[in-house]
Amino acid sequence: MKKSEKQIYSCTNCGQDYNQWVGRCKACNEWNCIEESLIKGKKTAVKTNISFKDLGAINTISLDENTIRYSTNISELDRVLGGGLVVGTAVLLSGEPGIGKSTLLLQLCDSIAKQGFATCYVTGEESISQIRVRANRMNINSDVKVIATTNMDEIVSVLKTMTSPGIAIIDSIQTICSNEVDSSPGSVSQVKACTLELVNSAKMLGICLVIVGHINKEGQIAGPKLLEHMVDVVLSFESDHTKQYRIIRGLKNRYGSTNEMGIFEMSNIGLLEVQNPSKIFMPTNRPNISGSCIFAGIEGTRGVLIEVQALVAPSYIPTPRRAAIGWDYNRLSMIIAILNARIGVNIMDKEVYLNVAGGTKISDTGLDLPVVVALLSAHKNIPISHDTVFVGEIGLLGELRSISHLDIRIKEALKLGFKNIIAAVPDKVKLDSDCGNIINIKHIREIIPLLLK
Repeated sequence: MKKSEKQIYSCTNCGQDYNQWVGRCKACNEWNCIEESLIKGKKTAVKTNISFKDLGAINTISLDENTIRYSTNISELDRVLGGGLVVGTAVLLSGEPGIGKSTLLLQLCDSIAKQGFATCYVTGEESISQIRVRANRMNINSDVKVIATTNMDEIVSVLKTMTSPGIAIIDSIQTICSNEVDSSPGSVSQVKACTLELVNSAKMLGICLVIVGHINKEGQIAGPKLLEHMVDVVLSFESDHTKQYRIIRGLKNRYGSTNEMGIFEMSNIGLLEVQNPSKIFMPTNRPNISGSCIFAGIEGTRGVLIEVQALVAPSYIPTPRRAAIGWDYNRLSMIIAILNARIGVNIMDKEVYLNVAGGTKISDTGLDLPVVVALLSAHKNIPISHDTVFVGEIGLLGELRSISHLDIRIKEALKLGFKNIIAAVPDKVKLDSDCGNIINIKHIREIIPLLLK
């Protein structure tokens, strides 16, 4: 090892550095996750004469919204980003192999290029001809610059010659290699060094940077956790259970909300935007069978209607089975106990299965009432009316509590043809006269007479 090189040991799980090898990382308590790497010596420090008096006040910085943020012209992506791309931002996009990350980013480049902005697609996994084949399939013929390289110096050189505002795609960060780090591409040291240099260059030049990150077998973003702290936005690209739809969520966003969700449909010409996400979670033909009801949910600022299914069956084992797909298992157990204690409906000795249709996971407490309705419907064999939706949180006393954004949920239900909304409406909330037939209930005992109508 040369004198100008430094040997360090890094944790592949959290990125913690050590001067010598250890069997267990003290930061994340994982075993056998320490890798050795060599880093070239630091360059001679350059002295500067910047003083506190030379710094500018924050209220004197000019701000032009038209140049700070610009739309991607992909409404589902703009929704998750908080309205569009911010100049100089760094976005990390993760997802399973083959889910469509490269397809989405190629469409993003095409949309940005058509607006007259500089676009560069850096691929370290495919050749330029392979990118061209995908572009032909997607009918993309815009002025998108493409370079196939894994060399960090070449990428930075290209970024420095781009005009601002512009966008650069790095596909993927695990394939990029810096000459300053003596380790293989994809290692913790390489990912940290390359990401840091790319992000600093993008912010200094005013270029939007979108980095593709692989995921490991646990579903987490591969590389150190520090990678997510370096960037401004972290997006997760997922698929539903049918593998037809793609859902993009914001795990971190310095310029917008992390509650938004964008939905795309995979086709032979690329990803198509789904303007009405309720069609994914709603049945096309609802049979007149008990155990199913509709939940008026919300994702970010958009109302979504989701079907909730329940099955209550006799149990022939001492401990009845319980299963909840798409919802919290402990909350299902709580609802079963509330039904037994507050209104005398005993299904403690029955097998109970709950399914949130569409393959999505719901953490909204407003799903409590639809779950109660689905369980009662399945237990009593009472079909639920097709023009009714339910929403409401249930407390341990059996009382119904109000939930947020009730007006948005109601408008989405009315738009899709539902006439009755059963919910807990607080006294201080005044709804519009065109909100349909709202049935306000305060306790779950009031739901049984409504189901028997």
